[in-house]
Amino acid sequence: MLAKPRNTIEIINKYSFVFQKKYGQNFLIDTHVLEKIVRTADISKDDFVLEIGPGIGSLTQYLCESAREVVAVEIDKRLIPILEDTLSAYDNITILNEDILKFDIEGLVKNYNNNRPIKVVANLPYYITTPIIMDLFEKHIPLAGVTIMIQREVADRIQARPGTKEYGALSLAVQYYAKPYIAANVPPNCFMPRPKVGSAVINLTPHTESPYQVKDEALLFSLIRASFNQRRKTLVNGIYNFEGLSFSKEEIVEALEFLELSKDIRGETMTLGQFVEMANYLSKYI
Repeated sequence: MLAKPRNTIEIINKYSFVFQKKYGQNFLIDTHVLEKIVRTADISKDDFVLEIGPGIGSLTQYLCESAREVVAVEIDKRLIPILEDTLSAYDNITILNEDILKFDIEGLVKNYNNNRPIKVVANLPYYITTPIIMDLFEKHIPLAGVTIMIQREVADRIQARPGTKEYGALSLAVQYYAKPYIAANVPPNCFMPRPKVGSAVINLTPHTESPYQVKDEALLFSLIRASFNQRRKTLVNGIYNFEGLSFSKEEIVEALEFLELSKDIRGETMTLGQFVEMANYLSKYI
């Protein structure tokens, strides 16, 4: 397997590969972590897996061993011949040289998996973690599960509860769609090159039926963004001053009174359920 420092260095030298900062490339060199990712994702021979950013294919090899079919989407064209080499033993892999943020994932699910739910597995570049996660959920891609390696700080924010300093718009957005669970903390020495921060493997299990019945999803997310746009402001001022929302202070206070919440409350103490109720109440003024 690739994921040993000696084997990774061998491949890098063979192809004179140079790490590029713009792609946030940090290759995993710890077999225990790779096994943990596949176990956490609960990959079986029934599963179609989309891997984002396969790098040289260390995690991809494990996925090919466990899944029915794997599609690996890699933005860096220099890695394509390397992947074709390291994955040549597998006949259940398709390698695509694409930017995942511009890629038609809906088309992939339709063409490769007959619109049935897929599993997404990735060691994500830190700089595009949030856009990728939100893209998967907001486009309502049929998902059986998402298991990703991300910056520890971001994993903490995703799993955060109301009233904590990590709790924010990302916590609410992800928890609206899925149940998060941090499966493992991963130190920098498990990567090549070593990142400056710790990482975590997080599993996001999509709600089979949403526990939240919201009338206007776009309004809900606008209220959430407004509430955390300037954390020190009260919820009333945050929503009142947010560009794109046009509620009067009286309407916002009225909604809070309906929810039996203080007019001085801040967004960081409100639960997702309370945000949903508030969005449903205010929707009548649109």
